[in-house]
Formats: sequence, structure tokens, C-alpha cells
Amino acid sequence: MYVGAALTVLATLFAFIDRAGLAEHIRAGYPAYQTAEIDSAVMAYTVILAVVGALGLIGWLGSAWLVRLGKGSARWVASGLLVIAACVALTGLTVQDTSGGVGLAPMLGWLQVLPCLAGLAAVVLLWSERG
Repeated sequence: MYVGAALTVLATLFAFIDRAGLAEHIRAGYPAYQTAEIDSAVMAYTVILAVVGALGLIGWLGSAWLVRLGKGSARWVASGLLVIAACVALTGLTVQDTSGGVGLAPMLGWLQVLPCLAGLAAVVLLWSERG
């Protein structure tokens, strides 16, 4: 679960690190946008991804805490969080903006999938345990 938490942090930080790539993606979809409009869109995406990342990190740490306590509910909590995370990741990969293109830069969208893969592994391991 800590690998998933680390991947979540990585995906979240990348939104801050690659602001130029996100700006280019927005500029390509909206060539008429001025610099201020692009900066505003980049800021909006960065804030959204930061909130999603923070909630994901809370989910990972909460799930790890439940597992450490030996709670049977950890399986259900982790499974529910995986479903939510997968929906968020798929939304980032597929939702089109008003320009007709995918709203989120593809690299950022695919980075949202990485924690889901760790989540799938964690859920499989939790459900395969006896007891």
C-alpha cells in the first residue's frame, strides 16, 4: 500500500513539475487563448489534481492503517477506493473538453492510472488472504 501512496504522490507532483507540458496541451486545444487564459487553465488543472492526489493519499494511508489493525473492513474500504480511483483515472483519460480533445494532458492522465494498478494488486492480496 505504501507503493501505491508513493505513486499517488509522484502522479500529483508531476502536475506541478510539468506545468509547461500541460500549458502546451491546453494551447494546442485552444490556440486563440491568451497567456493569462492558459495560465488560469493550468492552475485549475493543478489544483484539481492536487486535491485528487491528497484524497488518494488519505485513502492509501487510511487503508494501510485498517490493514495494520487487522480490520476485516480493510478489504471493502480498499475495494471501494479502487473503484473510485479507477473512475477518476478513466475520467482523466477520456473526458473531452470543449475543443473536442481530451481535457487532461495524456501523460498526466496515464500517471493517474499507476496508483490504480498498485490498488488492484493490494485489493487482490487483501481478498486472497485467509481469514
